This record gives sequence, structure tokens and C-alpha cells, in this order.
Amino acid sequence: MRRLLIQHVLPFVLCLLPVLAAALVGAATPSAAFDFYLERIRVSRMDWLILGLGFTLFAIQVALSWRALHWRGTGFDERPDRWLSNLAQAAEWFPLLGLIGTVTGILETFHALGNQSHVETRDIIKLYAPAITATGSGLFMALINIFPTWLVLLGRDLIVSLGGGEPDSSAETRP
Repeated sequence: MRRLLIQHVLPFVLCLLPVLAAALVGAATPSAAFDFYLERIRVSRMDWLILGLGFTLFAIQVALSWRALHWRGTGFDERPDRWLSNLAQAAEWFPLLGLIGTVTGILETFHALGNQSHVETRDIIKLYAPAITATGSGLFMALINIFPTWLVLLGRDLIVSLGGGEPDSSAETRP
């Protein structure tokens, strides 16, 4: 029973944690902001790019984490480590993509309002506010894409400790 828990149940639970963390962040977002975000991303190509790439990388990392957390009796499968490390580094791109989306949204605002002689404050806010969704998408994707690698490092030590072994001090340099 203990072997089943350590080799199968614990890796499964650890792989679910990033998914649950992402859902928790989404659930913690105020409903008005979340509704505005969902309305805006329907027409934002930059948000679709960020979310599409982000969720794809996230799904790949969760699958690789599943493999990397399986204890084989003498060690872990370290083949996914290089990929996990590279994909976690790719998470650094998302805030930059979000910033590009924000800048393009601001440029759209300037373009729309630049030829008007009188501009109402509400018009500025209405046009400018959607630019922020790209920033939110980029930050959210960066956040959830660092979880899987971190959980592999933490999970391996936990699995080895529960299995009666000593955590590997060199594991800090992997994934």
C-alpha cells in the first residue's frame, strides 16, 4: 500500500497541484475583473497567443512532471529534466508578450483618440482598459508555468523522504 501511495498517488497529487493553483488564482480574481477579462479576450489576438502558448507549455510540463516524479526504486526518470528546465525558462517570455500587448493596446487608444478635438475621460478609460488584459494574461501564464518545475524539485525530495531515503542534495541543480 505504501509503495502504491509513494509511486503513483503522490506523483498524481503533485501533478494536480499546479492545475489547482491556476484554478485558485482564477477563482480569487474579483468577478467584475474576471468578466471584463473574459469579454475582452474574445477579440484580443495577443491574449489568444499568450493563452494558447501558455496553456500548451503548461500541459506539456504537467505531463513531463508526471514522468519526472515516478520513483523507479533506485531513482527518478531524469530524462524530462532538461525539457522541464527549458520550458520553465520559456515562462519568462509571457510577461514580455503581455507587455507588447499592453503597448499595442495603448497605441490603439492613441490612434482612436488622436484625431478628436474633445475626449471624454470615460472614452479614454473604455479604450485603454482592454490593453491591460494582455499584461494579465502574460503574468498569469508566467505564474502557472513555473509551478510544475518547482513541484518536481519539491516532490522528488518528498517522495524520497517518504520512501525512507535521503533527499538528493544535487537535485537543487536539476529541473
